[in-house]
Amino acid sequence: MDGVSTVVRGEEELFARTAHLFESAAEVACAAADLSTFAASHRSRQPTGDYRTKRVRKIYRPAVLLDRAAAGHLGELVRLGAEVRISADEINETIILDRRVVILAGDRTAGPRGYSVLTGEETVQGVVSLFEAAWRGATELAVYDASVAEIRTLAPRILDMLASGCKDETAARSLGLGLRTYRRRVAELMTALGATSRFQAGVRAGELGLL
Repeated sequence: MDGVSTVVRGEEELFARTAHLFESAAEVACAAADLSTFAASHRSRQPTGDYRTKRVRKIYRPAVLLDRAAAGHLGELVRLGAEVRISADEINETIILDRRVVILAGDRTAGPRGYSVLTGEETVQGVVSLFEAAWRGATELAVYDASVAEIRTLAPRILDMLASGCKDETAARSLGLGLRTYRRRVAELMTALGATSRFQAGVRAGELGLL
């Protein structure tokens, strides 16, 4: 792509316009809230094991680890040679290819999501700097995954309790937990989901397909 900025609509169009860039890239950096953000772009025609012939770095938000299948997928990426870290901070959903092309995910609205493909040198370097700062502040996948393993097991039942509107005392007894432990687990779940309220936690869990 020769233009400084191109906007595409939907993941299918994004993949159609950029597949060749993914295949030829020697370095790929990605920051995303969850696995669905750039799902179509993951379908590169390169063999999955090709991670060992290029540098692939990925940053995700903690919520992705609440889904057992998603957590397993990230572990498989690491096994195949990718570097994966988790950041509890807000991140710009971005893909950087060879430090020359940037793909920015737009807001989620009704209809296909928009993606901006940028090639302007100064813009690209600015985004690269932001990614590198986020990468340095993020935690290795194995370390973060170990810290959320227990809450991942309890998450479906806690979310059911929150959705039912039952009192904490009732929920704690149902889960076989002490009241303080239950409330701590709820707080941990909210943190993983990036939620500031129990209601927001439910909404976010629904968006991620955890409910």
